[in-house]
Amino acid sequence: MAGMKILVTGANGFVGRNLVEYLKTIQEGKNKTRPNLDIMDIFEFDRNTDPACLDRFCRDADFVFHLAGVNRPKESSEFMEGNLGMAAELLGLLKKHQNVCPVMLSSSIQAALTGRYRGSEYGKSKLAGEKLFFKYAQETGAKVLVYRFPNLFGKWCRPNYNSAVATFCNAIANDLDYVVNDRNTELELLYIDDLVHEMLDALEGREHRCDYDEAELLKKENGSYCFVPVTEKKTLGEIVDLLMEFRSMPMTLEIPELPVDSFLKKLYSAYLSYLPERRVSYPLKRNEDGRGVFAELIRTKNCGQVSVNIVKPGQVRGRHWHNSKWEIFIVVSGYGRIQEQRIGADEDGKPYPVMEFEVTGEEMRAVQMLPGYTHKVQNLSSVQDLVMVIWANEPYDPSYPDTYFQDVNEERHGEDGLNSCEF
Repeated sequence: MAGMKILVTGANGFVGRNLVEYLKTIQEGKNKTRPNLDIMDIFEFDRNTDPACLDRFCRDADFVFHLAGVNRPKESSEFMEGNLGMAAELLGLLKKHQNVCPVMLSSSIQAALTGRYRGSEYGKSKLAGEKLFFKYAQETGAKVLVYRFPNLFGKWCRPNYNSAVATFCNAIANDLDYVVNDRNTELELLYIDDLVHEMLDALEGREHRCDYDEAELLKKENGSYCFVPVTEKKTLGEIVDLLMEFRSMPMTLEIPELPVDSFLKKLYSAYLSYLPERRVSYPLKRNEDGRGVFAELIRTKNCGQVSVNIVKPGQVRGRHWHNSKWEIFIVVSGYGRIQEQRIGADEDGKPYPVMEFEVTGEEMRAVQMLPGYTHKVQNLSSVQDLVMVIWANEPYDPSYPDTYFQDVNEERHGEDGLNSCEF
């Protein structure tokens, strides 16, 4: 696909902006995920664009993404005028220039006119647009790709408009009032990045096809419609509960599990995009004494915690061991020595040998603290702090710290449980 010219109508809308910015990363060579796409021009058309430009864009385009439309007009009659009217103008200009390039239409599940969408004026206007596109394909032989979008969410989605997820994200992130009419209401949700990836697949001729039996989607290789194969069904109650959990993270420092491609991961990214400046940064609790500073950065339920440890010049920290807890120490600045030694004695009654590692921020070497091995860190500099990032396999539990005092190369003596925050 050499030197494609791509027209995006509704380029400043939620979907359009995300699509255009992704296309630009490909065009500028910053994004290597689509090696077969060679993009020459991206024609951005929106309500503030000179209408005369649309004629030229329709003449030159190699592919059209028609995303422009009306969602919340003042009068319901404007649905048909805005959605059907714009589609008719676009297709008329393509006909004028005898340009039979592929054209994608963003329709809506409301076009099915079933269930709670029965009688929807918005749905009627979208259905009329679909029929117009299918008629255009029959008349011209052009390839049309009609997508019925479910509920969309993601960065830059406008709250209090046509996305419940955007509304709740914005309200919870900014301490605004919101109302959940029915926590059991289920939504079919589509994340913006998944939609953009499907649109790029369509651009490369690899769209996913389907048909509809009323509102039921039926996958079909040669179907009349197209669809995005990655959607999730969640209730309003589930969504709000997750957003409240995200909101508490700066206080608890607890990050939920975020599996690859999971709804949780996508929703968290969407939520963060609505944070006000005052919430983008948050303080961390410092545990400080004469030896240095310890601060917990992040914790998880099942994947441990991350902390930072600052050891002052000439000071020693640690001198304890764990039964099951294990850690990874990474010095990111300064120069020091890490020692660890298996507790107890060998079969001859002799202390086990000491393992010793000299560490520096210039090398950034990871050293594992083994279960059943006492360990300590010494700052070997007389002027510079030693800074370590520490990962532990479990978050600190004050009711069971699993931390016992014993210095390296010392006889075992009374064990004092230590708070790991006093490392």
